[in-house]
Amino acid sequence: MKNLRDIAIEELVIANRILGHEGILDAYGHISVRNPDNPSQYLLSRARSPEVIEAGDICNYSHDGTPADSSDSIPYIERYIHGAIYEVRPDITAICHNHTLSILPFGISKNVALKAVIHTARFLGTSAPVWDIAEEFGSDTDLLVRNMAQGRSLARSMGKGSIALMRGHGSVVASNDMASLVTMCIGMDRNAKVQREAMMFGEYRSLEEGEISASAIPAQKGRGDNRAWEYFQRRAGII
Repeated sequence: MKNLRDIAIEELVIANRILGHEGILDAYGHISVRNPDNPSQYLLSRARSPEVIEAGDICNYSHDGTPADSSDSIPYIERYIHGAIYEVRPDITAICHNHTLSILPFGISKNVALKAVIHTARFLGTSAPVWDIAEEFGSDTDLLVRNMAQGRSLARSMGKGSIALMRGHGSVVASNDMASLVTMCIGMDRNAKVQREAMMFGEYRSLEEGEISASAIPAQKGRGDNRAWEYFQRRAGII
Protein backbone atom coordinates (compact mmCIF):
# COMPACT_ATOMS: atom_id res chain seq x y z
CA MET A 1 0.00 0.00 0.00
CA LYS A 2 1.29 3.47 -0.91
CA ASN A 3 1.99 5.84 1.96
CA LEU A 4 0.85 9.47 1.99
CA ARG A 5 4.16 10.78 0.70
CA ASP A 6 4.17 8.36 -2.24
CA ILE A 7 0.63 9.43 -3.13
CA ALA A 8 1.57 13.10 -2.87
CA ILE A 9 4.56 12.60 -5.17
CA GLU A 10 2.49 10.65 -7.68
CA GLU A 11 -0.15 13.39 -7.80
CA LEU A 12 2.54 16.06 -8.06
CA VAL A 13 4.01 14.36 -11.12
CA ILE A 14 0.55 14.00 -12.67
CA ALA A 15 -0.28 17.67 -12.03
CA ASN A 16 2.95 18.79 -13.70
CA ARG A 17 2.21 16.62 -16.74
CA ILE A 18 -1.38 17.88 -17.00
CA LEU A 19 -0.61 21.58 -16.67
CA GLY A 20 2.27 21.25 -19.09
CA HIS A 21 0.01 19.57 -21.63
CA GLU A 22 -2.76 22.15 -21.14
CA GLY A 23 -0.38 25.07 -21.73
CA ILE A 24 -0.62 26.47 -18.22
CA LEU A 25 3.07 25.63 -17.75
CA ASP A 26 5.66 25.74 -20.50
CA ALA A 27 9.37 24.97 -20.13
CA TYR A 28 9.19 26.98 -16.92
CA GLY A 29 6.84 27.25 -13.94
CA HIS A 30 6.49 24.70 -11.16
CA ILE A 31 4.10 22.96 -8.76
CA SER A 32 4.67 21.88 -5.18
CA VAL A 33 2.82 19.97 -2.48
CA ARG A 34 3.20 20.23 1.28
CA ASN A 35 5.05 17.20 2.66
CA PRO A 36 2.32 15.08 4.32
CA ASP A 37 4.92 13.66 6.71
CA ASN A 38 6.19 17.07 7.82
CA PRO A 39 4.07 20.22 7.32
CA SER A 40 7.15 22.45 7.67
CA GLN A 41 8.49 21.02 4.42
CA TYR A 42 7.30 20.80 0.84
CA LEU A 43 7.93 18.57 -2.18
CA LEU A 44 9.05 20.15 -5.45
CA SER A 45 10.82 18.84 -8.53
CA ARG A 46 14.41 19.64 -9.33
CA ALA A 47 14.74 22.33 -12.00
CA ARG A 48 13.16 20.55 -14.94
CA SER A 49 10.43 21.28 -17.48
CA PRO A 50 7.05 20.28 -15.98
CA GLU A 51 5.84 18.04 -18.80
CA VAL A 52 8.77 15.60 -18.40
CA ILE A 53 8.97 15.45 -14.58
CA GLU A 54 9.18 11.99 -13.00
CA ALA A 55 8.93 10.77 -9.41
CA GLY A 56 12.71 10.58 -9.13
CA ASP A 57 12.95 14.33 -9.78
CA ILE A 58 11.02 15.27 -6.63
CA CYS A 59 13.04 16.87 -3.83
CA ASN A 60 12.16 17.90 -0.29
CA TYR A 61 12.63 21.46 0.98
CA SER A 62 12.24 23.34 4.22
CA HIS A 63 10.10 26.49 4.10
CA ASP A 64 13.19 28.68 3.72
CA GLY A 65 14.16 26.87 0.51
CA THR A 66 16.92 24.78 2.04
CA PRO A 67 17.05 21.18 0.74
CA ALA A 68 15.77 18.90 3.50
CA ASP A 69 17.27 15.80 1.88
CA SER A 70 20.76 15.29 0.51
CA SER A 71 20.64 15.97 -3.21
CA ASP A 72 22.97 17.29 -5.89
CA SER A 73 20.03 18.37 -8.04
CA ILE A 74 19.78 21.96 -9.24
CA PRO A 75 16.71 23.54 -7.58
CA TYR A 76 14.26 26.02 -9.08
CA ILE A 77 15.41 29.58 -8.40
CA GLU A 78 11.90 30.63 -7.39
CA ARG A 79 11.23 27.88 -4.87
CA TYR A 80 10.89 30.67 -2.28
CA ILE A 81 7.41 31.36 -3.65
CA HIS A 82 6.25 28.03 -2.31
CA GLY A 83 7.95 28.12 1.07
CA ALA A 84 6.78 31.63 1.86
CA ILE A 85 3.15 30.76 1.20
CA TYR A 86 3.23 27.46 3.09
CA GLU A 87 4.86 29.31 5.98
CA VAL A 88 1.86 31.60 6.55
CA ARG A 89 -0.99 29.52 5.11
CA PRO A 90 -1.52 26.26 7.02
CA ASP A 91 -4.70 25.75 4.96
CA ILE A 92 -2.71 25.44 1.73
CA THR A 93 -1.28 22.12 0.55
CA ALA A 94 -0.56 22.68 -3.16
CA ILE A 95 0.87 25.64 -5.10
CA CYS A 96 1.48 26.40 -8.78
CA HIS A 97 3.67 29.20 -10.12
CA ASN A 98 3.03 29.74 -13.82
CA HIS A 99 3.55 32.16 -16.70
CA THR A 100 0.21 31.46 -18.42
CA LEU A 101 -0.02 33.80 -21.42
CA SER A 102 -3.72 34.57 -21.05
CA ILE A 103 -3.32 36.21 -17.64
CA LEU A 104 -0.18 38.26 -18.36
CA PRO A 105 -2.06 41.30 -19.75
CA PHE A 106 -4.08 41.57 -16.54
CA GLY A 107 -0.88 41.72 -14.51
CA ILE A 108 0.32 44.87 -16.32
CA SER A 109 -2.97 46.65 -17.08
CA LYS A 110 -3.66 49.83 -15.14
CA ASN A 111 -7.35 49.77 -16.02
CA VAL A 112 -8.65 46.19 -16.07
CA ALA A 113 -8.51 43.62 -13.27
CA LEU A 114 -8.78 39.87 -13.73
CA LYS A 115 -12.08 38.92 -12.11
CA ALA A 116 -14.43 35.95 -12.03
CA VAL A 117 -16.70 35.93 -15.07
CA ILE A 118 -17.29 32.17 -15.40
CA HIS A 119 -18.39 29.72 -12.72
CA THR A 120 -15.28 27.53 -12.90
CA ALA A 121 -13.12 30.48 -11.82
CA ARG A 122 -15.07 31.81 -8.86
CA PHE A 123 -11.93 31.72 -6.75
CA LEU A 124 -10.66 34.76 -8.70
CA GLY A 125 -13.19 36.91 -6.85
CA THR A 126 -14.04 40.46 -7.85
CA SER A 127 -10.44 41.46 -8.52
CA ALA A 128 -7.32 39.27 -8.47
CA PRO A 129 -4.53 41.08 -6.59
CA VAL A 130 -1.41 42.07 -8.52
CA TRP A 131 1.98 41.86 -6.82
CA ASP A 132 4.54 44.36 -8.13
CA ILE A 133 8.04 43.39 -7.03
CA ALA A 134 9.28 46.94 -7.68
CA GLU A 135 7.13 48.37 -4.90
CA GLU A 136 9.33 46.80 -2.21
CA PHE A 137 12.50 45.81 -4.04
CA GLY A 138 13.01 48.53 -6.61
CA SER A 139 13.24 48.47 -10.38
CA ASP A 140 16.61 46.74 -10.70
CA THR A 141 15.39 43.13 -10.26
CA ASP A 142 14.84 40.57 -13.01
CA LEU A 143 11.25 40.08 -11.66
CA LEU A 144 12.16 36.62 -10.32
CA VAL A 145 11.47 35.68 -6.69
CA ARG A 146 15.01 34.89 -5.58
CA ASN A 147 14.78 34.94 -1.78
CA MET A 148 12.41 34.57 1.15
CA ALA A 149 11.94 38.31 1.59
CA GLN A 150 10.50 38.53 -1.91
CA GLY A 151 8.49 35.34 -1.41
CA ARG A 152 6.95 36.69 1.79
CA SER A 153 6.07 39.92 0.06
CA LEU A 154 4.23 37.93 -2.62
CA ALA A 155 2.49 35.86 0.07
CA ARG A 156 1.26 39.06 1.74
CA SER A 157 -0.19 40.21 -1.57
CA MET A 158 -2.09 36.94 -1.91
CA GLY A 159 -3.43 37.32 1.63
CA LYS A 160 -6.11 34.77 2.43
CA GLY A 161 -7.07 34.30 -1.21
CA SER A 162 -6.04 31.66 -3.74
CA ILE A 163 -4.26 33.73 -6.38
CA ALA A 164 -1.91 36.63 -6.92
CA LEU A 165 -0.83 37.93 -10.31
CA MET A 166 2.80 38.97 -10.66
CA ARG A 167 3.43 42.09 -12.73
CA GLY A 168 5.21 41.25 -15.96
CA HIS A 169 5.80 37.70 -14.82
CA GLY A 170 2.83 35.38 -14.26
CA SER A 171 0.86 34.24 -11.24
CA VAL A 172 0.76 31.96 -8.24
CA VAL A 173 -2.28 29.80 -7.48
CA ALA A 174 -2.81 27.90 -4.22
CA SER A 175 -5.27 25.29 -3.02
CA ASN A 176 -5.85 22.68 -0.33
CA ASP A 177 -5.96 19.80 -2.83
CA MET A 178 -3.85 18.91 -5.86
CA ALA A 179 -6.73 17.98 -8.14
CA SER A 180 -8.46 21.22 -7.18
CA LEU A 181 -5.30 23.18 -7.94
CA VAL A 182 -5.18 21.74 -11.45
CA THR A 183 -8.79 22.66 -12.22
CA MET A 184 -8.30 26.13 -10.71
CA CYS A 185 -5.30 26.83 -12.93
CA ILE A 186 -7.20 25.71 -16.01
CA GLY A 187 -10.24 27.72 -14.88
CA MET A 188 -8.04 30.80 -14.46
CA ASP A 189 -6.79 30.45 -18.03
CA ARG A 190 -10.26 29.98 -19.48
CA ASN A 191 -11.67 32.85 -17.45
CA ALA A 192 -8.97 35.22 -18.70
CA LYS A 193 -9.68 34.26 -22.30
CA VAL A 194 -13.44 34.68 -21.87
CA GLN A 195 -13.02 38.01 -20.09
CA ARG A 196 -10.82 39.37 -22.87
CA GLU A 197 -13.31 38.20 -25.51
CA ALA A 198 -16.18 39.85 -23.64
CA MET A 199 -14.23 43.10 -23.37
CA MET A 200 -14.17 43.25 -27.18
CA PHE A 201 -17.97 43.41 -27.14
CA GLY A 202 -18.01 46.37 -24.76
CA GLU A 203 -19.60 46.14 -21.33
CA TYR A 204 -19.75 42.72 -19.75
CA ARG A 205 -21.09 41.16 -16.58
CA SER A 206 -18.88 39.49 -13.99
CA LEU A 207 -20.05 37.19 -11.22
CA GLU A 208 -21.95 38.68 -8.31
CA GLU A 209 -20.60 38.83 -4.76
CA GLY A 210 -22.94 36.06 -3.63
CA GLU A 211 -21.85 33.84 -6.50
CA ILE A 212 -18.22 34.03 -5.43
CA SER A 213 -18.71 34.21 -1.66
CA ALA A 214 -17.49 31.58 0.78
CA SER A 215 -21.04 30.24 1.05
CA ALA A 216 -21.05 29.66 -2.71
CA ILE A 217 -17.76 27.75 -2.57
CA PRO A 218 -17.98 24.93 0.01
CA ALA A 219 -14.82 23.99 1.88
CA GLN A 220 -12.96 21.05 0.40
CA LYS A 221 -14.37 17.85 1.89
CA GLY A 222 -13.01 15.27 -0.50
CA ARG A 223 -13.09 15.22 -4.26
CA GLY A 224 -16.45 13.64 -4.89
CA ASP A 225 -16.39 12.36 -8.45
CA ASN A 226 -13.06 12.46 -10.25
CA ARG A 227 -14.30 13.52 -13.68
CA ALA A 228 -11.94 16.46 -14.17
CA TRP A 229 -8.89 14.70 -12.71
CA GLU A 230 -9.52 11.65 -14.90
CA TYR A 231 -10.35 13.75 -17.97
CA PHE A 232 -7.20 15.85 -17.87
CA GLN A 233 -5.03 12.80 -17.18
CA ARG A 234 -6.42 11.12 -20.27
CA ARG A 235 -5.86 14.27 -22.39
CA ALA A 236 -2.24 14.30 -21.22
CA GLY A 237 -1.80 10.61 -22.08
CA ILE A 238 -1.26 9.57 -18.46
CA ILE A 239 -4.08 7.00 -18.39
